[in-house]
Amino acid sequence: MATVNDNYLKLKAGYLFPEIARRVTAFTEANPDAPVIKLGIGDVTEPLPQACRDAMIAAVNDMGDRDSFKGYGPEQGYLWLREAIAANDFKARGCDIDASEIFVSDGAKCDSGNILDIFGHDNTIAVTDPVYPVYVDTNVMAGNTGDADDSGKYGGLTYIPISADNDFMAAIPDTKVDLIYLCFPNNPTGATATKEQLQAWVDYARANGSIIFFDAAYEAFITDDSIPHSIFEIEGARDCAIEFRSFSKNAGFTGTRCAFTVVPKGLMGKAADGSDVELWKLWNRRQCTKFNGVSYVVQRGAEAVYSEAGQAQIKELIAFYLENAAIVREQLTAAGMEVFGGVNAPYVWVKAPAGLTSWDFFDKLLHNCNVVGTPGSGFGAAGEGYFRISAFNSRENVVEAMKRITDKFSV
Repeated sequence: MATVNDNYLKLKAGYLFPEIARRVTAFTEANPDAPVIKLGIGDVTEPLPQACRDAMIAAVNDMGDRDSFKGYGPEQGYLWLREAIAANDFKARGCDIDASEIFVSDGAKCDSGNILDIFGHDNTIAVTDPVYPVYVDTNVMAGNTGDADDSGKYGGLTYIPISADNDFMAAIPDTKVDLIYLCFPNNPTGATATKEQLQAWVDYARANGSIIFFDAAYEAFITDDSIPHSIFEIEGARDCAIEFRSFSKNAGFTGTRCAFTVVPKGLMGKAADGSDVELWKLWNRRQCTKFNGVSYVVQRGAEAVYSEAGQAQIKELIAFYLENAAIVREQLTAAGMEVFGGVNAPYVWVKAPAGLTSWDFFDKLLHNCNVVGTPGSGFGAAGEGYFRISAFNSRENVVEAMKRITDKFSV
C-alpha cells in the first residue's frame, strides 16, 4: 500500500478557517433563518474595479481572435505586468527592484508556502505568535518541525510572542535563526512596523545570514506616510529578504487570483557543501517546473490596477474598508472593549470580555449575535483571549454587526 507524508498527521485537528466554516455550517443548518453576518476570513465583498473588469473583458476578446490569442504565458508572468509592478510598487518608492525579480503567481498564500521548496530542512525558523497559520502549517507539511505540544506550538520553531505588552512588535531573537516570517501590516493583529523597526530586522538578518519572508499583502491599507510599504525600502534588504504581495485585498482579486513574489538577484543561500547558491535561480527553476503561470485575462486585469482609473478606484475601495474598520474600532471601544489595529490595516484585534476564551467568544457571537469573527487562539497560543474582526464586508453589515455585538457585550 502507498505510504503517506506523515508530516500531515502532525497538523492540529483542523486548519483555522475550515474549523470556523464547520461551526458556522452546523449553526446555520440548525438555525436556517438566522441572519448571520461574517466578519471572519479576510475575503473582500465589493466588486472588482471597473478598470480591471474592462481590461479583462478586452482580454477575453483577445482570446477569441487568432491574431491576439494567447496560449501558455511566461511562468514568471508577462513582462508588461512585471514592469508595471516594478515601476509603481517599488521604483516609485525608491526601491531598487527590477521587473526580472518579480514572479507573478496565483496567490501570496500559495507562494509563502511554496517558497519552502527551495530551502533545506535543517533551517531554524522564527514565527511570531500569534501568526498567520499558513506559515506554521506549511512548515509542518514540509517536515521542518516536530510535533505540537498541548498549547499547539510545534517543536523546531522559534515562537516570538507579540501582545499589547510589546505593542505587537516581535523582539529580535537573541539567538541565530535562519528563516524569519514577518507580516506588516500584520495579520491578525493589524499592527504596523516603522522603518527603524524593520531596519533592526534587516541588520539582524544580514549579520546572521538569515532570510526574511516579508508578507506585505495588506500594504495598500497603509495611510501613514512614515510607515514602509515594502521591506525593500529598508537599506540592505536586497541581501536578506523575499517579499510576497497580492492583488486580493487592494483590488478584490480573492476570487480572480493574482499575486507576486519578489526575489532579488544576488540573494544567496548555502548548499550542503557550504557553497553559495543564488535563490533567484532556484525559485525560477521551481516556478518553471511546477507552475504554468497566471492566465492572460487575469494578468491584464492586474495590469489595469496601475492605470489612472484603476488607481483611483482602488483608492476608493481601500478607503471604504478602512472606514469599516474605523466603525468597528469606534463602536467596540465605546462599548468598553479593548481594541487594537484597524488604522493602517483592515483587521481589528479585540480583547475578549473577561472570563471568555477566544473560542468561547466566537461561539457566543455566533449564537447570540449571529456574527462570525476569528478566534485569536487559532493564530497561536499568544492569541488566546483575543479575537479578530475583519473590515471586509458591506457597510450595512458592519454597522448591523457592531450594533448586535455592543447590545450584548457592552462592558
